[in-house]
Amino acid sequence: MIRDITLGQYVPGNGIVHKADPRVKIILLIAFITLIFCAFNFVSLAVIAAAVMIIILLSDVSLKLYFKSLKVIIVIILITSILNIFYGTGTPIWQFGILKITMSGIYRAVFVSVRIVLLILISSCLTFTTSPTDLTDALERLMKPLKVFHIKVHEIAMMMTIALRFVPTLLEETDKIMSAQKARGADMESGGLIKKVKAMTPVLIPLFVSAFRRAYDLAMAMECRCYQGGDGRTRMKSLHIKKSDVFCIIFAVVILTGVVLCDIFIAPII
Repeated sequence: MIRDITLGQYVPGNGIVHKADPRVKIILLIAFITLIFCAFNFVSLAVIAAAVMIIILLSDVSLKLYFKSLKVIIVIILITSILNIFYGTGTPIWQFGILKITMSGIYRAVFVSVRIVLLILISSCLTFTTSPTDLTDALERLMKPLKVFHIKVHEIAMMMTIALRFVPTLLEETDKIMSAQKARGADMESGGLIKKVKAMTPVLIPLFVSAFRRAYDLAMAMECRCYQGGDGRTRMKSLHIKKSDVFCIIFAVVILTGVVLCDIFIAPII
């Protein structure tokens, strides 16, 4: 299960999405997340799903990685579906006491599940195709107006990117520690919930020690290189909006228009 977590993982490539400006990708991610929550019927959701599939195919990233990102949250999707299936209205198909299943509830459960899947897919596409360095630069540029309020934009962007960067490293470390403990005879799978939680203690303690050691080493490395924050720093790569980025924005506007029209002329599901 630990190996299936793909949060923060970057996959080098030369696809169209890889070459897009990271600022545009972050803005489009926010726009697509907003669109997903603004879709209120299956037609508008299908328009967004088609757009997400196109982006995934253009990302030049293996579909296996996207399926891995969904595998981790399958339990959350199932629980959400089960909860929403009882919130429908209309003639019940099945009823037991206060619990009832209707066609409206089934539609609602499917709709919400598809929403969650699309959210994970489009978010994974950003991390798969954007390096931590590019994410830092893009976040700093986008938050630059906040400097008027004396907010340390560079430091905030750096912290966010470092946290995202070390997620795969910590997950790999967790997997190694669990394998080492199992090789020593530790039982982490049998027993009830409380026993399983107690069995994780030999994993969490060395994991925290390793995390603090890595944080200390990183801080020392930055200090040895005379890191002083964002003031006066230059960048190795300059970000420029290209023609392909303009086409991406136009593509997003077309999808936005389609979703809005579908919501206006088609009855909502939820």
